[in-house]
Amino acid sequence: MKKVNILGSMIDKLTMKEAVEIAMGFFESEGRKVIYTPNSEIILYASRNEDFMPKLNSADLIIADGIGVVYGAKILRNTLPERVAGFDLLKSIFPLMAANGYSVYLLGSKPGIAQSAGENLKKEYPGLVVAGYHDGYFTDDEEVIDEINLAKPDLLLVCLGFPKQENWIYDNKEKLDVKAMIGAGGCLDVFAGAVERAPEFYCKHGLEWFYRLKKEPWRFKRMTALPVFGLKVLFKGWKYKQTDC
Repeated sequence: MKKVNILGSMIDKLTMKEAVEIAMGFFESEGRKVIYTPNSEIILYASRNEDFMPKLNSADLIIADGIGVVYGAKILRNTLPERVAGFDLLKSIFPLMAANGYSVYLLGSKPGIAQSAGENLKKEYPGLVVAGYHDGYFTDDEEVIDEINLAKPDLLLVCLGFPKQENWIYDNKEKLDVKAMIGAGGCLDVFAGAVERAPEFYCKHGLEWFYRLKKEPWRFKRMTALPVFGLKVLFKGWKYKQTDC
């Protein structure tokens, strides 16, 4: 796959349709596959943390979760076809997984959230096998890994928030008896109905961050990463332009 280098993070250059095809192919391929869903905040963090960058880039599929990533690629004159949000990717592959009898294990969030998400997913996608679930408040990795391996899911959702989820997947990938795993951030909260996803208007216009900020003003400090990301990408783009002159 072709990739776009955004501040060192190598984002796969593909459409949602292509991402779905690749993700579904993971269930029939050899080995364990990893999917990461970086947004602007995660890419900025990776650019500041040399130990995290190779972990992020080690994934088999790296999709542009945020619209800021798409704009960043455009500024760097290496455009991405479209935004491929992790939540939308899951919404696209769940019905296909259900039709093929594939299973999913849900890991993360507060106690009770993963279970509620699993119950909702089974209702929304009849045939989808929820192999198990566990909250994100655990200290014994081996115990959780044993539970996951006993369930033998095809897909493992790891929703521990970044960078914890990416670090956890990277550190434990070889111990997990799964076909594919994805760092899915706050998806479990949305699937459980504990958090409302931004309305279509906000999603369509790349304003999910603004909707979340209105709902959760305590996120303001985290949101400051967005303009910093934008400035770093603009400077990078300017340097490329100067090189061309």
